[in-house]
Amino acid sequence: MSPEAASLTRQRAVEMSGDESVVVGPLLGYHHETYVFPLPGTAGDAQPVRWKCREPRGGLLWFDRRCFVSEEQLLASLGGRISGIPEIIEAGGVRLQRFVEGRTLGALCASGMPVPDAVCRQIVRLFSELAEVTPETLPVERRCRAADRPENGDTDGFLERLVAFTEERVYWGNQQRFGTLFAELGLSGDCFKQLRKHVAGLSQRPFCLLHADLHRENFIVDPDGRLWTIDWELALFGDPLYDLATHLYLMRYPARQAQDMARRWAAAVEGVRAGSAQGWQRDLHRLIGYKRAQSVFTDVIRVALSLDPGPDTLERQLAEARRKLHRILAAAAGPLGLDSVPGHRQIEAALRGWAGDQDRSRPVA
Repeated sequence: MSPEAASLTRQRAVEMSGDESVVVGPLLGYHHETYVFPLPGTAGDAQPVRWKCREPRGGLLWFDRRCFVSEEQLLASLGGRISGIPEIIEAGGVRLQRFVEGRTLGALCASGMPVPDAVCRQIVRLFSELAEVTPETLPVERRCRAADRPENGDTDGFLERLVAFTEERVYWGNQQRFGTLFAELGLSGDCFKQLRKHVAGLSQRPFCLLHADLHRENFIVDPDGRLWTIDWELALFGDPLYDLATHLYLMRYPARQAQDMARRWAAAVEGVRAGSAQGWQRDLHRLIGYKRAQSVFTDVIRVALSLDPGPDTLERQLAEARRKLHRILAAAAGPLGLDSVPGHRQIEAALRGWAGDQDRSRPVA
């Protein structure tokens, strides 16, 4: 977002709050420019409710499909059906999302650490509530094409649309800038043939609403211990097991807790809609394999874009970048059919060359 657009968003927040001193932001966030403020008449309260005013950032790289036109519209429609989601109000012709006061689950329990059982119970309840929300019972405007909406229960078709998005929009859509880097890391178009073989033959399961991004930073624990789920930007309808696979991949539970959560998920969703957990023990590793493969392409791009070609910072960044990409490539080698994983030196050389090309392409001041 340009500075001009950002200032317009802040101006709107100031106008709605009536007091510039109570406006907080912009908040950290990839997709939106966001400001938080109480509405007029509440700023002096002991604990005033605060609201979020935000606008989408322009020129972003999108690595996931988006199904719904408006997150606020979706949340408004889910009120009373999904527990612990932000309230939506309309003020001055603008839909505002309530800012949830509390700490992220990631701040309370770092990645890889076990999650308290009281929180796990609330996550399982969320999955059971999601299983009850079907396309027929949620008349919310959707942005995805009809061709990207497989028939209810067609889990193979659902995952094919996800693979196709990764192939077409992330891999081929970024060839001009990242194609050489992909190739030097051993990532070719043939990877998607292998990925399709890896995920083929899923059991059919009835579709429901998926959050599709349930990780520790998208859970907020309030002072009373209640769990809230935020950032519904990537929500869509599809295979309920995909939501569990994404959750387990992103949460980084300890192995025993991950297994326990999978069993609790299966019992919860099966209790809501028969067949929702059909074949989950056989299919879960395939879907997690897809998530590992998908992350390779997105993380290569993100790591490359994070590099500062300046001599004072590049060397330090490359050491961490090569370790991260080697770990990600090794985890996805099976689903992508990679014969070998490039070593640390090869990864560093590829990143160094890419950063050098970017530096040379910059206009001279």
